[in-house]
Amino acid sequence: MPSIDVESLSVRERYHLLVSIVIPRPIAWVSSINKAGQTNLAPFSFFNAIAANPMSVCFAPVNDRNGKPKDTLLNIKETGQFVVNIVNEDNVDKMNATSEAYPYGVSEFEKTGLTAIASLKVKPPRVKESPIQMECELIQIVTLSEGPLGGNLVIGKALVFHADEKIWNNGDIRHQDLKAVGRMAGNWYTRTRDAFEIIRPK
Repeated sequence: MPSIDVESLSVRERYHLLVSIVIPRPIAWVSSINKAGQTNLAPFSFFNAIAANPMSVCFAPVNDRNGKPKDTLLNIKETGQFVVNIVNEDNVDKMNATSEAYPYGVSEFEKTGLTAIASLKVKPPRVKESPIQMECELIQIVTLSEGPLGGNLVIGKALVFHADEKIWNNGDIRHQDLKAVGRMAGNWYTRTRDAFEIIRPK
């Protein structure tokens, strides 16, 4: 079995190894807004739930290859708010389109034809085409590195939860109905159709 000293790898090699091993990864499709009122929409696959009390989630916008922070991170630092929209089989192509590197201030909503709808408690809009949206306020940003591919952990508290009636099922959301999509390495994605159940021991 090969053993790899992480310090011997370049930053790009570390990133490739990490995203090849930690799979599948859920995708946070994050909408944000700056103080000038310009919206942004971008996907992040370093994403997960943290706790139910308070109901909180986290995602990690990684700096680009030159160490420049993502527009999403800049916006959240300005406003302290964001919306996590869930990606599924119906909107995955549109999600992919929003990953293009547009100049700061350019709205991915306008570029991709997605529908921005008003949130109830935060200023960033929601994605109408997403079956689930979580309005969040910032709890904390943990900066691990400001260099190339440096990590920034954004922790947010969920304030309002929106769900399409087709998948709500009285609060018992089934993965068969949600049809969420996960991120793999490279250009690969995965569906949640092939699932199995294991009963936890008492």
